[in-house]
Amino acid sequence: MSRRLGTYLRSFTGFERDARIFLLTTLVSGAAISLYWTDFNLYLAALGIERSTIGMIAAVGSLAGAVVAFPASGLSDRYGRRAVLVGGVVLMTLATLGFIATSTALLLGLFTALYGAGQQSFFVVQAPYLTEHSRPENRSELFSLQFAITTGTNVLALIVGGAIAQLIGGSLGFAPGSAGVYRIILVLMMVAFVVSLGTLALLVDDRPTRRRRDLPSPTALGEPAAFPARPRSGATAARLGVTVIDRGRFARLVLPGFLIALGAGQIIPFLNLFIQGKFGLDLAQLNVVFAITSLGTMVAILLQPALAHRMGKVGSVVTVQAVSIPFLVVLGFSPILGTVVIAMAVRNSLMNAGNPIANAFAMERVHPSERATLAAAMSELWAVGWFIAGFWYAGLQGLLGFTGGYAVGFVTIIVLYSTGTFLYWYWFHGVEARERASGRPVVGAGPA
Repeated sequence: MSRRLGTYLRSFTGFERDARIFLLTTLVSGAAISLYWTDFNLYLAALGIERSTIGMIAAVGSLAGAVVAFPASGLSDRYGRRAVLVGGVVLMTLATLGFIATSTALLLGLFTALYGAGQQSFFVVQAPYLTEHSRPENRSELFSLQFAITTGTNVLALIVGGAIAQLIGGSLGFAPGSAGVYRIILVLMMVAFVVSLGTLALLVDDRPTRRRRDLPSPTALGEPAAFPARPRSGATAARLGVTVIDRGRFARLVLPGFLIALGAGQIIPFLNLFIQGKFGLDLAQLNVVFAITSLGTMVAILLQPALAHRMGKVGSVVTVQAVSIPFLVVLGFSPILGTVVIAMAVRNSLMNAGNPIANAFAMERVHPSERATLAAAMSELWAVGWFIAGFWYAGLQGLLGFTGGYAVGFVTIIVLYSTGTFLYWYWFHGVEARERASGRPVVGAGPA
């Protein structure tokens, strides 16, 4: 048992230098991003903004993310991933400053769009960057560890950030749950973003024209998309940094995620409002609830690579997503806080555990020149799904009110999650088995 555990733990070592630095960036920036997702809607509510308007503001942020996804991927191919990562963090920092400076719904919507554009630029480059700075044999572990660090940071950020905000707010005379307390959290977010800019500065300049000869060959790692020649035939689009070789395969890789995004976008961004409105928790209590769910997610993500090695990437992703669906029923309709917290923790753990493995699987299924385009398409459709869902949420809240709106939302998310999981299994469950049986390498996993 101890030998097996030691072997498993060693599988999380041996990463490339820049991959390790990016993990540190994930640790710092993840703290700010987690505070935003948990507390920003509550900040808007504390300002007296209506729930339907909050839904519209969230939709605007998602729309901005959808608009910048493909341009960000194209810019990363031309100017390097690091430059886009830095630009994304700068935009999020400026947007956070705007959140602090204004309380007008219109301006908050504009700054939310700026934040959404920065966050999408930061996210869309991550999968190609990690793929290009890792070897196929430890790629699953790297993707999972990066996601686990993000989730683990959520735990500390939510507990410590909420406690610090309450402490400082109390000393300044702010009432619990007031806008002033949430502005303190926004200041903490800005500090984390500035520190993450410092860690990004440590990454090697990866622009094609600046790549040093003493660095490892691109084909020895993950074949950065800017370096291998694009296929001479079969490419259907290469404009604006968009490259698609096999349209059918490309569509099958992104469609299940789009359906899941349509479901998630009408509930997940507003879970804080749902829990607070249904059970009346204060800021510190609510942050602890979300910290518990993040802790469960971190554990599940770290165990996911072992499940992927045993069942295959597709089997492991389908398993955790399918098992998470019944817990959505409990989360949406149980009247008991304890069962809701458990259901949210389990659902969040299982549904998110498969994400890094699914991303690694997708990156290995396309040619290196397609990776940035695929990452952009996945982020684009996720943002579009959340944009549509944000308006759906706002309409439900305005038409049916709190209880009825969330009831319909939970039914919709269950149907869409189930459909997306089934399609992912239907299209890909036999792929890995056939590849293992034939012994042929997966597309894009080795030197181009």
